[in-house]
Amino acid sequence: MIRFLLPAMLVLSACADVQQATDTAGRNAAKSILPEALAVYFPQVPKQLFQPFTNCIVDNADASEVQSLAADAITGVDEGTATTIRAVLTRPATQQCLAAAAPTALQTL
Repeated sequence: MIRFLLPAMLVLSACADVQQATDTAGRNAAKSILPEALAVYFPQVPKQLFQPFTNCIVDNADASEVQSLAADAITGVDEGTATTIRAVLTRPATQQCLAAAAPTALQTL
Protein backbone atom coordinates (compact mmCIF):
# COMPACT_ATOMS: atom_id res chain seq x y z
CA MET A 1 0.00 0.00 0.00
CA ILE A 2 2.77 2.47 0.92
CA ARG A 3 4.63 1.83 -2.32
CA PHE A 4 1.54 3.10 -4.20
CA LEU A 5 0.98 6.03 -1.89
CA LEU A 6 4.37 7.67 -2.44
CA PRO A 7 4.16 7.73 -6.27
CA ALA A 8 0.60 9.07 -6.04
CA MET A 9 1.76 11.85 -3.75
CA LEU A 10 4.61 12.71 -6.12
CA VAL A 11 2.25 12.90 -9.09
CA LEU A 12 -0.15 15.16 -7.18
CA SER A 13 2.73 17.36 -6.10
CA ALA A 14 3.93 17.68 -9.69
CA CYS A 15 0.41 18.62 -10.79
CA ALA A 16 0.25 21.31 -8.14
CA ASP A 17 3.62 22.67 -9.30
CA VAL A 18 2.43 22.82 -12.92
CA GLN A 19 -0.80 24.51 -11.88
CA GLN A 20 1.13 27.08 -9.82
CA ALA A 21 3.51 27.78 -12.72
CA THR A 22 0.58 28.19 -15.10
CA ASP A 23 -1.18 30.56 -12.71
CA THR A 24 1.98 32.62 -12.27
CA ALA A 25 2.53 32.86 -16.03
CA GLY A 26 -1.09 33.93 -16.56
CA ARG A 27 -0.89 36.57 -13.85
CA ASN A 28 2.38 37.92 -15.28
CA ALA A 29 0.82 38.13 -18.75
CA ALA A 30 -2.21 39.90 -17.29
CA LYS A 31 0.04 42.39 -15.51
CA SER A 32 1.83 43.15 -18.77
CA ILE A 33 -1.30 44.59 -20.43
CA LEU A 34 -2.90 46.38 -17.52
CA PRO A 35 -0.93 49.65 -17.79
CA GLU A 36 -2.05 50.02 -21.42
CA ALA A 37 -5.65 49.18 -20.50
CA LEU A 38 -5.59 51.66 -17.63
CA ALA A 39 -4.20 54.40 -19.90
CA VAL A 40 -6.81 53.79 -22.59
CA TYR A 41 -9.96 52.94 -20.63
CA PHE A 42 -9.29 54.53 -17.23
CA PRO A 43 -7.62 57.89 -18.00
CA GLN A 44 -8.63 59.18 -14.57
CA VAL A 45 -6.04 56.85 -12.96
CA PRO A 46 -2.77 58.76 -12.54
CA LYS A 47 0.20 57.09 -14.19
CA GLN A 48 2.02 56.78 -10.86
CA LEU A 49 -0.84 54.54 -9.65
CA PHE A 50 -0.66 52.11 -12.59
CA GLN A 51 1.56 49.69 -10.64
CA PRO A 52 -0.66 49.54 -7.53
CA PHE A 53 -3.77 49.23 -9.70
CA THR A 54 -2.14 46.49 -11.76
CA ASN A 55 -1.11 44.50 -8.71
CA CYS A 56 -4.42 44.88 -6.91
CA ILE A 57 -6.46 43.98 -9.98
CA VAL A 58 -4.45 40.87 -10.82
CA ASP A 59 -4.19 39.77 -7.18
CA ASN A 60 -7.98 39.94 -6.81
CA ALA A 61 -8.98 38.53 -10.19
CA ASP A 62 -10.33 34.99 -10.31
CA ALA A 63 -8.84 32.34 -12.60
CA SER A 64 -11.17 33.05 -15.54
CA GLU A 65 -10.51 36.78 -15.31
CA VAL A 66 -6.77 36.20 -15.23
CA GLN A 67 -7.12 33.94 -18.26
CA SER A 68 -9.10 36.62 -20.10
CA LEU A 69 -6.59 39.35 -19.25
CA ALA A 70 -3.68 37.11 -20.21
CA ALA A 71 -5.31 36.43 -23.59
CA ASP A 72 -5.59 40.19 -24.07
CA ALA A 73 -1.80 40.33 -23.82
CA ILE A 74 -1.80 38.52 -27.17
CA THR A 75 -4.87 39.97 -28.87
CA GLY A 76 -4.67 43.49 -27.45
CA VAL A 77 -6.83 45.44 -25.05
CA ASP A 78 -10.43 46.19 -25.90
CA GLU A 79 -13.73 46.95 -24.20
CA GLY A 80 -13.80 43.37 -22.87
CA THR A 81 -10.55 44.09 -21.04
CA ALA A 82 -12.11 47.17 -19.50
CA THR A 83 -15.19 45.20 -18.48
CA THR A 84 -13.05 42.61 -16.72
CA ILE A 85 -11.08 45.32 -14.94
CA ARG A 86 -14.28 47.07 -13.84
CA ALA A 87 -15.62 43.81 -12.41
CA VAL A 88 -12.48 43.26 -10.34
CA LEU A 89 -12.40 46.90 -9.21
CA THR A 90 -15.89 46.60 -7.70
CA ARG A 91 -14.77 43.97 -5.20
CA PRO A 92 -14.20 45.10 -1.62
CA ALA A 93 -10.87 43.25 -1.48
CA THR A 94 -9.62 45.14 -4.53
CA GLN A 95 -10.74 48.45 -3.09
CA GLN A 96 -9.03 47.66 0.22
CA CYS A 97 -5.87 46.74 -1.66
CA LEU A 98 -5.93 50.04 -3.54
CA ALA A 99 -6.63 52.04 -0.38
CA ALA A 100 -3.56 50.50 1.21
CA ALA A 101 -1.27 50.71 -1.85
CA ALA A 102 -2.17 54.09 -3.32
CA PRO A 103 -0.92 56.34 -0.49
CA THR A 104 2.46 54.61 -0.59
CA ALA A 105 2.70 55.08 -4.36
CA LEU A 106 1.71 58.73 -4.11
CA GLN A 107 4.38 59.40 -1.46
CA THR A 108 7.07 58.59 -4.01
CA LEU A 109 6.17 61.64 -6.12
